[in-house]
Amino acid sequence: MKKKPRKQVEQATILVPPTSPKRFFGHGIPGTKLEELTGKLIVVEGADGSGRSTQISRLVNWLEGNGHATVQVGLKRSTLVSEELNNAQRGNILSRITLSLFYATDFADQLENIILPALRSGFMVLADRYIYTLMVRDMVRGMEENWVRNLYGMALVPDAVFYLNVSPEELVQRNFAKNHSLDFWESGMDLGLSRDMFDSFLTYQGLVQDKFKQMQASYQFHIVDAHQSVDKVNEMLRQEIEKVLAHGQLTQPPSSS
Repeated sequence: MKKKPRKQVEQATILVPPTSPKRFFGHGIPGTKLEELTGKLIVVEGADGSGRSTQISRLVNWLEGNGHATVQVGLKRSTLVSEELNNAQRGNILSRITLSLFYATDFADQLENIILPALRSGFMVLADRYIYTLMVRDMVRGMEENWVRNLYGMALVPDAVFYLNVSPEELVQRNFAKNHSLDFWESGMDLGLSRDMFDSFLTYQGLVQDKFKQMQASYQFHIVDAHQSVDKVNEMLRQEIEKVLAHGQLTQPPSSS
């Protein structure tokens, strides 16, 4: 497989406050000096239609307007495998394990070649979904939790994670309003939950939502009620990120859930 040119992260001179120590979930990336990662990793999770992209766009404008250089990452953005992954998904030719490993490769490539270099340079890295979505998808598809945890032991623990929680019924309306259709994979059609895509979407998104809520107890991410207005959600995210900038990693989730 021919490798594509990798995205380079430019150096920037950024004043950053003292940070709490970075750590990996498991084995991590060999040779990484965690004390050199002076930037911040902020993750926004949520289903399609939850408002992730809108919120990240607003956060980027706000952060850069306040003098913080930013880098954005997300699912299927690796220069190594993203194109091949998209092609494979269009053909629906992958087994569940192969699909899982494809996504893990996509994530690992971005982690090593974009996220870690950016954090070393003091950037604010904003992730439009992270390993939590990948883990939830795998577990909903029957993967063992220990296997999934070990697979993503390479991942860096973010400084803050926000899960934008929207009911499946509301997600249906938002997706139809935006795209006039539902996505095959976001509807869980590969699981055989229902022959009807609408019903499959509601069932699958309900399973995903339940799994995120179960994981919150272990990973202590922040569940945000994204039924609220875009402005109100963004205000809450800014307030919590300001705490990260001032004090390091958040340890307690906010009360709005």
